[in-house]
Amino acid sequence: MLNEFKKFISKGNVMEMAVGLIMATYFGAIVKSLVNDIIMPPIGLLMGGVDFANLKMVLQAGVAESAEGAGDAVAEVAITYGAFINTIITFIIVAFAIFMVVKAYNNMKDRMAKKEEEAPAAPPAPSKEEVLLGEIRDLLKK
Repeated sequence: MLNEFKKFISKGNVMEMAVGLIMATYFGAIVKSLVNDIIMPPIGLLMGGVDFANLKMVLQAGVAESAEGAGDAVAEVAITYGAFINTIITFIIVAFAIFMVVKAYNNMKDRMAKKEEEAPAAPPAPSKEEVLLGEIRDLLKK
C-alpha cells in the first residue's frame, strides 16, 4: 500500500495540482488585499467616507461588563454586510483573472494546434505490396 501511495504521489498530475492549489491560495490572498486595501478605500471615500469593512446591521447591541464584574457582558450580534460586499468584489476579481488565464491558455492551445495542422504531414510509408513490387521492378531492371 505504501508503494502504491508513492506511485500516486509521484505522478506529475498530483504535483501540478498541489502547486496550483498553493498558488491559488496566495493569489486569493493578494486579491483580497487588493480589494480591502486598495480598491475599497477610494470607493468608500467617494461614497462619503464609508468603510465597507465596518458596515453592519446591529441586531443586538453589545453590553460591557459592569463595574461589579457580575459577568453580564453580552457580545454584539450584527450582520456584517460590508465584509460580504468585500468578499463579492474579491470573488468577481478572482473569477475575472481566472477567466483571462483560461482564455489565454485556450488561445495558446488553439495556435499550437493550428501550427500542427499547417505543418505538412509526412507521406505515408509504402505498403508491403508497394515495397514488394518495387523490389520486383528493381530485380527485373538488373
